[in-house]
Amino acid sequence: MKIKLLVVGPLLTNCYLVFSKGQLLIIDPGGEERKILKEIAKTKAKPKYIINTHGHWDHTLGNKIIKKITDAKILIHEAEKNFIGFKADKFLKDGNKIKIGDSVLKIIHTPGHTKGSICLLGEKDKSSSFANARQGKNFLFTGDTLFKDGPGRTDLPGGSEKDLETSLEKLKKILKSGMMIFPGHGEIFKIK
Repeated sequence: MKIKLLVVGPLLTNCYLVFSKGQLLIIDPGGEERKILKEIAKTKAKPKYIINTHGHWDHTLGNKIIKKITDAKILIHEAEKNFIGFKADKFLKDGNKIKIGDSVLKIIHTPGHTKGSICLLGEKDKSSSFANARQGKNFLFTGDTLFKDGPGRTDLPGGSEKDLETSLEKLKKILKSGMMIFPGHGEIFKIK
């Protein structure tokens, strides 16, 4: 599995291209579709899914154009259903597994930033390569739930400080020393 970071859109959203065995997953295409499509073409992998870690526009802005050009399926947590302005192909639930090539990412529902915020948990395999990051053990895409400097905001519509606290407690059981964290904005970091 390989992971490529692209910083896109007016709010500098971290968009990730995750590819394995000729298949590709796009996480949070927050704008600059041409830039994303150009990088997708370089991988020579077939886009299978677009996953939004939550429904805010800065993480979903590129969905429509990228789906139209690549035919990738849009996936988002079911709790975002009433908050999004686009058609999802599948609604996710806690514990779902997403297969890309020979790699699997597990959906972890982490409400707080929004009702349907998710993280995606993966395991590093021998062929894993993280562009723009040092290698770690397991890894986690956190969207706007967790950043290097702390947790995400809860003051936007659908946000809940209480839910975020519960989600962070849930993540504490998953986070291990050496784990790479790929947030929705800012620096990629390693758990110490």
